[in-house]
Amino acid sequence: METPPLEALDEFVASFNMWAVYFGVDTPQRVAMYLAQTFHESALCKRTEENLNYSADGLLKTFPKYFKTRGIAEAYARKPQKIANRVYANRMGNGNEASGDGWKYRGRGFIQITGKSNYQLFMKGDWCEKDVVKEPDLLSKFYYNQLASLWYWNSRGLNTLADSERIEDITRRINGGLNGIADRKLLYRRFAKEFGIKKV
Repeated sequence: METPPLEALDEFVASFNMWAVYFGVDTPQRVAMYLAQTFHESALCKRTEENLNYSADGLLKTFPKYFKTRGIAEAYARKPQKIANRVYANRMGNGNEASGDGWKYRGRGFIQITGKSNYQLFMKGDWCEKDVVKEPDLLSKFYYNQLASLWYWNSRGLNTLADSERIEDITRRINGGLNGIADRKLLYRRFAKEFGIKKV
């Protein structure tokens, strides 16, 4: 199994140890499931900001609702800022495409917190010392990248789902579908083995 870069892993572990218990990720099963999901979402801790550099084919496959013709897809291809502003417009608390909110509040953190409303909800907790709505890039940096992900995990009831190994349901709540489910299951089996718990 590929391993995360040492520096990135050290930062992940340090920030995880700071906040995991606070957010209820406090049993071997919950930790194994959280690690499986965050390692997949962040490409093994290498990415804490959403990659929106799609080709036209990628846009047609990934976002068919927003790119219904090849012509539209080609006009946006390889333009991450334009893509984000189109895909995330008028939802999750964001303004329209021209507002730039889609890009400003794109996915960040180990679990890609997305949308102005999620940034605002995260900021309401007493754990948040800075205005991440005004400074959204904070969520891609140590230690807010972990803090935001643990908050999201807890706020969506994922600890309870982890207790019964409902990995597909957890994936849907994080990703909106089952993208990468095979890799998530593989990661979970490996972490579960390390912690001596049963495998899915």
